[in-house]
Amino acid sequence: MKSYPFTVVYEDNHLLVVNKQSGIPSQGDLTGDLAITDYAKEYLRDKYNKPGNIFCGLVHRLDRPVSGLMVLAKTSKALARMNEIFRSRQVQKIYLAISSRKPENENGKLVHWLTKNPKTNISRAHAQEVKNSDRAELDYQLVAVIGDKSLIEVRPLTGRGHQIRVQLSAMGCPIWGDAKYGSKVQDSPGTICLHAYRISFEHPVQKTQVTFTAPPPFERPVWKLFQGVIG
Repeated sequence: MKSYPFTVVYEDNHLLVVNKQSGIPSQGDLTGDLAITDYAKEYLRDKYNKPGNIFCGLVHRLDRPVSGLMVLAKTSKALARMNEIFRSRQVQKIYLAISSRKPENENGKLVHWLTKNPKTNISRAHAQEVKNSDRAELDYQLVAVIGDKSLIEVRPLTGRGHQIRVQLSAMGCPIWGDAKYGSKVQDSPGTICLHAYRISFEHPVQKTQVTFTAPPPFERPVWKLFQGVIG
């Protein structure tokens, strides 16, 4: 079987859970680059030798430069149920981020109101509610500090676009490599050190609680520093 820009974490008749490489878009954009759903359909077509159209529904999104867990639906029924699970926030997510700055407090909650410039695709965090803003909330915990790099665990409580990136930047801890939100350092081009590490939710058909974990890209030197900490 050919290689794909993801590894399969879990698969059954209803769901396909993958660990996406950074640099791959979640859905088609103006670049015309293949999206994760395109690659997933190709994977399913090859694995099961299926001719014709393949159904693979996008349940949620990760920014292109972000790596980690993505949940895809293999049937329209599973997609509809997963959409409702995400809409009603019955999902718990944990992200890992590396910053060149250590948080002033080792743990805490960040609450901002975000606005987005559609022309630049850049969000801005406000301390108070402003016109056309969306409330964004997350919990964070400093996990480890190695040299000038800090590993931060993030638990988003809302699902706003670029939320973790802009909120950590507003705290003074931009994500390593994220020039869009203030990072002055670069790892690999087109990537940032933000990884969707763990996700938990009720299976849409089996109705049992499931949890999936995916390691960050330890082949990258910045992540490799924390391999012993993350496991």
